Amino acid sequence: EPKRRSMASAVPTNANEGCVGPSSSMAGKASACAGCPNQQKCASGKGAAADPSALMVREKLFDVKHTILVLSGKGGVGKSTVASQLAWGLAETDAEVGILDIDICGPSMPRMMGVEDEEVHKSGSGWSPVMAADNLAVMSVGFMLGNKSDAVIWRGPRKTGLIKQFLTDVDWGKLDYLIIDAPPGTSDEHISIAKLLKEMSIDGAVIVTTPQEIALLDVRKEISFCRKTKIPIMGVIENMSGFQCPKCQMITNIFPPVSGGAQGMCKQMNVPYLGHIPLDSKLLESCEKGESFLGTNRGGSPAIRPLQTLVGTIAEKATGTAPTFPGDSKQGQSTVSEKGSTNGNAMQVEAKDGTSSTLEAAVTDANLDKLIGVLAGMKKGPRGDSAKLNQSLAKVASMVGQLQARVAAAAAAAAAKK
Repeated sequence: EPKRRSMASAVPTNANEGCVGPSSSMAGKASACAGCPNQQKCASGKGAAADPSALMVREKLFDVKHTILVLSGKGGVGKSTVASQLAWGLAETDAEVGILDIDICGPSMPRMMGVEDEEVHKSGSGWSPVMAADNLAVMSVGFMLGNKSDAVIWRGPRKTGLIKQFLTDVDWGKLDYLIIDAPPGTSDEHISIAKLLKEMSIDGAVIVTTPQEIALLDVRKEISFCRKTKIPIMGVIENMSGFQCPKCQMITNIFPPVSGGAQGMCKQMNVPYLGHIPLDSKLLESCEKGESFLGTNRGGSPAIRPLQTLVGTIAEKATGTAPTFPGDSKQGQSTVSEKGSTNGNAMQVEAKDGTSSTLEAAVTDANLDKLIGVLAGMKKGPRGDSAKLNQSLAKVASMVGQLQARVAAAAAAAAAKK
């Protein structure tokens, strides 16, 4: 049964800092309301009135159980990759899934879902979404372009009108999940979707970033946007988090997490951390071919386990129940946990049937000795040399990332053998 949690109390995006909300008894009267462009409307009581467009969207999407936004502060971080593979992954669990591409100027979903040569058809019940699979529907402005290279040069009101049509005129049918892929930033499309969905349930936003601080700067703004518009944050996923050489298995941080990466930022801003996905050429190939990465790669790829974990976490957050993927069984699923072992440096993979195997090779004494050496150098170095300190911290972050990736890779390999 779809949830009916409303976002009607959402603070207007152009409101003053400290806005009490249009539904508050102090709306238009509080000290924070002084000079706000919405003050007169809120004071009259009209601010609390439901938006007719939002009510229409709620009615049209009544049979959609869970709505998830995929956002990013910075472009080029792999947001559409995460959105498309999240949709494919949820579809792999036999759920009914729809994915809506509201990146009006740069639509990616037609190609990433393998349906870029398809067309949208109109029937008596509205636009029919393009089907990437029997249980996976896709809608994007990309289907409406006369030429794939055509530029969409639209102002805000026209973008808002099309997004509303995607929500009200598309015959989505009964869906377990509707994934909405938004463009980067906090512009017209984001304001429109927040306004149109405020009368219905939004399970939350998945925010995508890469490890470097230049991307995290904009992610913090995205988190602020979600909080101001009352969109729950399901968590932040760190994409392109290290590259594992297929020959020597060495992990290299292409984008060094000099400020602690997404995990450090999540701790500072008190938002959930959803894990990390490494750079993986097979994941790129799946997106280029428009196919399910989890459905076509069963082993030997470093991004499989992290992506499967992400899909499982999002499904469990939305429904309260962990999904089962093809090929999994209740006895065969495993988790990584820190268990006491003979050398103290080992990790164990413990399966649900109680069996376990020690991953002695995941963290070697040599790796730890290198890390301890860097830390010791930091302690002995001159306290006023901030450049050297930052360089040492970057080395520590890189080594920790490599150790974590080795543990994850060893755990995935051990799980695949079971």
